[in-house]
Amino acid sequence: IKISYMAPYTVGNLTKLHVLGLWDNQLNGFIPPEIGNLTSLSRLSFAGNTLSGTIPASLAFNNLISPIPKGLKNCSSLVRVRLERNQLADNISEAFGVYPKLNYMDLSHNNLYGELSRTWGECHNLTYLSLSSNDISGSIPPELGESTQLRKLDLSDNHLVGEIPKDLMKMNFLIYLNLSHNELSGQLPREIGRLSELNHLDISSNNLNGPIPGEVGKCSKLLYLGLSCNIFNGSIPSQIGDLISLSILLDLSHNELKGGIPSEIGSLRKLESLNLSHNMLSGHIPSSFEEMESLLSIDVSYNQLEGCIPTNKAFQNLSFDAFKNNKDLCGNVSGLQACDSSGTSKSNAMDKHKVVIIIILPLLGVLFLIFASAGVLLIFNRKKMDVKEDQEEIQKDLFCVWNYDGNVVYEDIIEATENFSPGHCIGTGGYGSVYKAELSTGQVVAVKKLHPLEDGAGPGSKAFLDEISALSEVRHRNIVLSDTEEAVKLDWVRRINIIKGLANAFSYLHHDCSPPIVHRDISSSNILLDLEYEARVSDFGTARLLKPDSSNWTELAGTYGYIAPELAYTMRVTEKCDMYSFGVLTLEALIG
Repeated sequence: IKISYMAPYTVGNLTKLHVLGLWDNQLNGFIPPEIGNLTSLSRLSFAGNTLSGTIPASLAFNNLISPIPKGLKNCSSLVRVRLERNQLADNISEAFGVYPKLNYMDLSHNNLYGELSRTWGECHNLTYLSLSSNDISGSIPPELGESTQLRKLDLSDNHLVGEIPKDLMKMNFLIYLNLSHNELSGQLPREIGRLSELNHLDISSNNLNGPIPGEVGKCSKLLYLGLSCNIFNGSIPSQIGDLISLSILLDLSHNELKGGIPSEIGSLRKLESLNLSHNMLSGHIPSSFEEMESLLSIDVSYNQLEGCIPTNKAFQNLSFDAFKNNKDLCGNVSGLQACDSSGTSKSNAMDKHKVVIIIILPLLGVLFLIFASAGVLLIFNRKKMDVKEDQEEIQKDLFCVWNYDGNVVYEDIIEATENFSPGHCIGTGGYGSVYKAELSTGQVVAVKKLHPLEDGAGPGSKAFLDEISALSEVRHRNIVLSDTEEAVKLDWVRRINIIKGLANAFSYLHHDCSPPIVHRDISSSNILLDLEYEARVSDFGTARLLKPDSSNWTELAGTYGYIAPELAYTMRVTEKCDMYSFGVLTLEALIG
């Protein structure tokens, strides 16, 4: 059966119809707009007819679920398409082609997916493009900016990522731009100021960051500005006060804006809704807000604002929720503290006292620092003189042995050690060997014989002076020379006692001596044991006094394997150098 006529007025009564297939008939004329009344329609086909005219706008707002016809891609004469608010599911990347004559395309509120094609930029007559509320992903193609005739661009409620292309700012005739509720990142391009015809800008609910560009103030025809729910930081640009046409909304909430609220915002006399909540704004609400008589809705909650709120009707009629979680706001609103009679908050009066205190305290601080510095200098100079005197005393006492007949002392030592017999040697260090000598007086002393191959090793050498200086300063039970008994196997208790004894010795050298002494050559050959297996530290040939008025720079000294690594490149001796060697020695005692 071939149908050649369709009653245009009665077909709209089939409101429960789900499928209408009229393909391969002899229908002509136009598609009746009453088709749009078939709100339950899910499938419609007019293929294989001779229909003419335009597709009625009433086909929108239905439940059509089939894919977009593939033939639509080649309809190069397409002028106007409205398929919004259906359930169309298709890959938008492949469903559309280039339409030189297209001026209107609305595919919003469907289930379209895929990425935006670059070919949209070749639709040079396009004035209206809405793809909002779909599942479109990917980035916004910069080529879209070539559609310079666009008046409205709505890509909101999708899954778009990446930055906002600067090329979009070429669309000089753009009136409406909505990129909200996506996943866009990066900064809002400064070129936004080129869109001088723009009256609606909504880029809220994205991941945009950086400062809000002051160039937004050049969009002088803006009626609506939504920048909320991003990560914008910095201060609010004062140029926003140049948007004197702004009347519907200014929303900067849920960002990371800091600083004060610019008084220039008070110039927006036509503005009806203002939201600055959930930021880190500080200071006072500008008095210029008193002139914003058109305000109907205000929210400055969750900031760090203080002082009096404006007294105009809009502010006084607000609930406490619009001001909560601020630093110290006051005014005639339930939940806020009252301001004092002068029109400022009681906390502001306290602030004035704080300012006075803030000024006075630094002055007192400066005076205190002057006196303290003078006192420190006096103490330091006195201490320096005391140290110098102590050092002079040390130098006087260092070679008290030479006050006696050197030949007699030397002969006694030769006799007591049997001409430095190996049997009297109780230890060998980096600069010499230590011998036990029992003098004719019965006194037992430790004698160090410097290695004969060392250049400059003698009574005047630095190593010799260091050792004599160090030994003359110490009086500790773990810092003496000991017997020559053979080493025996040690149980764990004795090993622990040896380590504890050494720790006490180094604690004494580093903390109880003045000035502190750094041994610099702690090794197994310089630790001796007596008959009770008590550890003794010997060989102070490389020891250094940590003088308070010295940088304590030194050349590398010690036994390889025990030297702290940092000493090789810092060349600065500290107690930590001994502690590294002590750690190696402890490890040897535990595993040896």
